[in-house]
Amino acid sequence: MSALSDAVARSFAAREGTERAVSPLRALGRRSLSGYEIMAQSVATTAPAASMVILPVTMLAHSMLLGGMLTIVAATVVIWLIALCVSQFTRRMAAAGGLYSFVVQGLGARAALTAGVTMAAKYLFSASMTLYHGGQAVIAVLAHLGIVLGGTGPRVAVYLTIAAVLLATLVRGVKFAAVAILVIEVCSLLFLVVLMLATGTGQEPVVAPSAATTALLAMVLSTIFALAGFESATFFGPETKRPLVAVTRTVLWTPILCGSLFVFAAWATWSGRSGTVVNAYLHGTATGVSPLVVVALNLALTFSWLGSAMASSGAASRLFYTMGVERVLPAVFARVHGTYRTPVVALGAIVAAVGLVAIGTTVLGPTTIHPHLQPMSRVAVILGYVLVAFASLRFLHRIGEHTPFVRAAGVAGTSVGTAVLAAALWSYVAAGDLAVPVAAAALLVSGLLWYAYLRRRCPAALAAVGVFDTPETDDVLPGSGVFSPDAAGNLALTAGPPVDGPERPDRDSAGTRP
Repeated sequence: MSALSDAVARSFAAREGTERAVSPLRALGRRSLSGYEIMAQSVATTAPAASMVILPVTMLAHSMLLGGMLTIVAATVVIWLIALCVSQFTRRMAAAGGLYSFVVQGLGARAALTAGVTMAAKYLFSASMTLYHGGQAVIAVLAHLGIVLGGTGPRVAVYLTIAAVLLATLVRGVKFAAVAILVIEVCSLLFLVVLMLATGTGQEPVVAPSAATTALLAMVLSTIFALAGFESATFFGPETKRPLVAVTRTVLWTPILCGSLFVFAAWATWSGRSGTVVNAYLHGTATGVSPLVVVALNLALTFSWLGSAMASSGAASRLFYTMGVERVLPAVFARVHGTYRTPVVALGAIVAAVGLVAIGTTVLGPTTIHPHLQPMSRVAVILGYVLVAFASLRFLHRIGEHTPFVRAAGVAGTSVGTAVLAAALWSYVAAGDLAVPVAAAALLVSGLLWYAYLRRRCPAALAAVGVFDTPETDDVLPGSGVFSPDAAGNLALTAGPPVDGPERPDRDSAGTRP
């Protein structure tokens, strides 16, 4: 008798208990997103169309052409190794807390709280920057169409409108916007690729030189930040139809796809084919670029930046939701919309914060807030990647499932990430800018202080840190799994019943329906 027919036979003979097991994340819309939709979420977070413009500008500003292209290739390889470390968790669990929930499996609650703070900072800062740039692109498009917004009031109204649309879309659900984002992003990418190939080498780029950091460090940081966001798919694991498969594929393929696009943009810059794109982005029609090209480029950047802002806000909301479920944050963040099953309170708070930062940058000027967001966001994401890479080493060692290649990936991700982070912080110290190093120190200390506070005021929350999606009674064929109380007193799938004799500890007993 086959294993499937045996399980079906047992399902008819088994009697279900009166108490039913439920997932701690069941309030979300479980098992609703397809692999394509989760890929759209991940790609949108990286804003590849915008990065295909920003990276050439960085290469030209630091006079790194061939060196810049090779740096992008090397940084893509490193990010993929970190993605491989992340995939060691996504193959085994689905968690709405993403890297925060993964780090606790390898390094404990203290490091997990630090990872939670760093990822929250990364997504909030990134969403604020992309929302601001997206609003500026909208204003630029309106100006080319003859609608000039001269005062502060009309510009603030643009950002309020964008924030309201983003919030409404996010509350409606990721599934509602994922396909549209993917289609628009693909169209934007095709436009940039065709523009770089079609314009040839006739347009000389006009870029002011930059001396903020060393050229190599600037290229590494820019590329890492451009690829950052592949991990946003992990925050939607419980909402994905086949989370252990779809999320893992997305995590591994997003750096490859986006990295390939960035390498192409670097090649176009090295071969002199990015002049039209760079001039249209930096100078509009002042260098002779066609107004249609400028408008089309601004539209592409608008959708790319706003798609990234929306995707980053959605990922951050799942992080806040998870912390609300664990009571690490107030329980109000665990509330979901009654119809759409989205974390509406967390979304409202995040979009409000992101919108206020973008509006504040508009009112006070781009030199007041914006220059601090980017370096702080870069430091936060690198710190988060170092923590998850190191956590994967400890996690796999604990469960005894190390392989030489994965171990090498974890060591490389941890060591290279630490080296880049140290070099970046030292460059700011050498330049006399202590704001970023102080922010990095605050991120490192935050987990320790938060842990100490929870240990004294709410020890039960510390015990709950690391919550992830678990099989429910309805997910398992009757008789193919045994539910028993876990350490927290919740029913959990622990083992299967004996088949043809005593129960074997090595027998696969999940019995989960696909």
